[in-house]
Amino acid sequence: MKKAIDKLFGGINLTWPKLIIFALAAAVFTALMAIIPIFKNTSFITITATFEVWILFGIIIIMNSRSNLDSALKCFVFFLISQPLIYLIQVPFSWQGWGLFGYYKYWFIWTLLCFPMGFIGYWMKKDKWWGYLILLPMIIITGRSYYAYFSDFLFAMPRYILISVFCACAMILYPVFIFKNRIIKRIGALIGIVAVAVLTILNLVNPPVYSTEIMGNGEEYQFDDSYTASLSDEKLGDVEIRYVESIDDYLLHADFKRGGDTVLTLVSPTGEKKEYNLHVERSKYTITEIPGS
Repeated sequence: MKKAIDKLFGGINLTWPKLIIFALAAAVFTALMAIIPIFKNTSFITITATFEVWILFGIIIIMNSRSNLDSALKCFVFFLISQPLIYLIQVPFSWQGWGLFGYYKYWFIWTLLCFPMGFIGYWMKKDKWWGYLILLPMIIITGRSYYAYFSDFLFAMPRYILISVFCACAMILYPVFIFKNRIIKRIGALIGIVAVAVLTILNLVNPPVYSTEIMGNGEEYQFDDSYTASLSDEKLGDVEIRYVESIDDYLLHADFKRGGDTVLTLVSPTGEKKEYNLHVERSKYTITEIPGS
């Protein structure tokens, strides 16, 4: 295991053909994660949206480069090939078609930044204390991802557990894998452990809540504050009917604490019931009336 890690973080003869194959493979894998429906709302889809796995790819390239310039060029070319190819592969399968490339502008800016980041990042190989300062921004970005995805995990267990574990391990182990100096390894790992612990506690103390208005009184739904509302699975959260002065009408408000499926029930003052199937995700929901209810 140690030999494999040592090889990955500095023992690969990273020729240009290997780099191009690496870029093509990363692009195909990422595009498949975005295309195949089964990976939606799982740890595997995160590679299409956030940086943490791409940071690992960048570090691998840096650690297997031969000079600052070699590192800068290879990081730049890797992302120049992989990022647009991800969108190109998705075009035939997306309702947006070529409109997908509207998202590429954001990633192209980061691709340009890969040149100076690759150049500076190569100095981590000097095995000096300031090398950790070069690594630190990448750990901070990974930490932000950990905080967000661990929150998503708490909301929709067991989804996002793999990416949460990946981010936590990366924050702790990057300095262990990258540096040879034992002091840098230990201090870097300790900083990572403390950061993971703090971010975990913050999430546990302030668990995720998705607050939204499920429905409003009107043509499709009819209710007022004389009605009662409830969820069949109370673990998902709470619902209540509220009067909103700004619209002079009633809304059904929800504070969801978990994702999943449940039944929403509205009961009138006369005892008449209306039931709705409710599917909750981290930042959206779908609601459909149960026929005959």
